[in-house]
Formats: sequence, structure tokens, C-alpha cells
Amino acid sequence: MKKLIIIALMWLILPGGITPAHPAGSAVTYGSNPRCGKVIRLRGFGMYVEEYGRGTPLLVIHGNSGSIASMRNQIPFFARNYRVIAADSRSQGKSADGGDSLSYAMMADDYSALLDSLHIKSAFVIGWSDGGIIGLLLAIRHPGKVKRLASTGANIRPDSSAVAYADIRSMEIQVERLKTLALTAAVKKEIKLTRLMTHEPNISHQALHSITCPVLIIGGDHDIIKTEHTLEIYRNIPGASLWILPGSGHDTCIRFKDDFNEQVRRYFSAE
Repeated sequence: MKKLIIIALMWLILPGGITPAHPAGSAVTYGSNPRCGKVIRLRGFGMYVEEYGRGTPLLVIHGNSGSIASMRNQIPFFARNYRVIAADSRSQGKSADGGDSLSYAMMADDYSALLDSLHIKSAFVIGWSDGGIIGLLLAIRHPGKVKRLASTGANIRPDSSAVAYADIRSMEIQVERLKTLALTAAVKKEIKLTRLMTHEPNISHQALHSITCPVLIIGGDHDIIKTEHTLEIYRNIPGASLWILPGSGHDTCIRFKDDFNEQVRRYFSAE
């Protein structure tokens, strides 16, 4: 039976007595850490990766135009008990890719190949925004790779049933404006990433029905993704759980990072 998790923020309690992932005074610049950063060649490009902690693998996936640094509020928390794998998605951060094509399915396949390259059979997954979409597609396209998924701020269609028409039109106008500029590598990348959000994803209910791992669908009650759309995703994933954060927008894992981290930790720890 589906479990509906709509939880008041105040009752979540942080765990006590846990040694920090990094001692005081050893500040880490996530996404630019030469001590653990590396580039892994896979599927025609170099994927920039950082790893923290030990234990069961946990993959964190950032949003559009972001990087490993976008997940800096999750990495040290989960590195206490997990082997956290953070990467810059294709064409973002330090994962350069000069190709013209980009899709969410392509990036899901990238992350599957990353796990293979690290000799990891399966991992827990946290995905935010585009990362949440990629997490859903990873569970659909490579079902054995995902133990449990926490997906926040994801959508399955790029239309006004999911996102306000004004937001979609704003992105279309941005692409039109960019096309008038000198087509430098940076401009081409921005066009590619913005067009991605206006044309994708296109995930069917049937595809969601095929997901076999436990999934926690998360959204803010005034997220850029409409609450009705988040409910639609939840209702079409067998056995899924739902958490709508009151008073939150799209930045659930930033603005309410402590509550977000603890709730996801509990979900991943559940039997």
C-alpha cells in the first residue's frame, strides 16, 4: 500500500552523537576538491566525479546547469554513513561535452555507466529537479541499479500541466535571445540546457508503472512543479511514498536541508 508522507517540518529530529564527515577546520569545496576529484571517461565524454564517506553507495544528482556543489548540503550529511558518489552531469560543471545533443535518457545512461565504471551494482539515489528526472529514468531504464530513490522537484512532461505556462514561455524566450548572440561554446551550452527543459522529459505513466524500487517523491507546496503534477507522479509509481514540504518552493534540499536530509535518511533506512 502506498504511504502518504505529508509531514510537519518541526517534528523531524536530527541524529545525535554522529562524528562529522569532515573535522572542524577542514572545509571542503564540493565540486572543486582536488583531494578526491577525478575525471572518468565514459560514453564519449569525461565525467567529473567526487567521492566521500564509506558504506553502501549513494548517488546524488544535481539539477539543470548545476554541479556537484549544488548538493553540498547533502554530501557531508550522508557521507557519515554512505559512500557518496557525486558527479557533474554531461555538459555541466566540469563534465565538458561539445556535442549538440542532450537528453535526460542520455544522462540516465551516463550515470548507469558511471556505476559500472566504479564496479557498483546498485546504489541509493537522491535527485533534485533535473536530477530527480534522471533518477526516475535511471530506475526505469536500469532498474537493478537503484536500491531506493528520493526524487525532489521532478516533472514527467514539459507542459503547462506540470509547470506554469509563463515559466515555459520564459525559457523559450531565453533560447530565442541566446540565438541572437555570438554562438560561443558557453552560449551553445546554455541553449542546449535550456532547450532540454522546454522539450523534455516525456515519461509515460506506463514507464512509471515499470519502476520496481521504493521511491520517495518530494515537492514543495509552492514548487515550480505544480503539486497536482507531483501527485500524478506519485500515484503512478507502484508502492511510492509522497512528501510535500509545507512552506517550500523548488529548493527543498537547500532551504530545508536538515529536515530533507533526515527524512530521506529515514526512508533509505526503512525495511
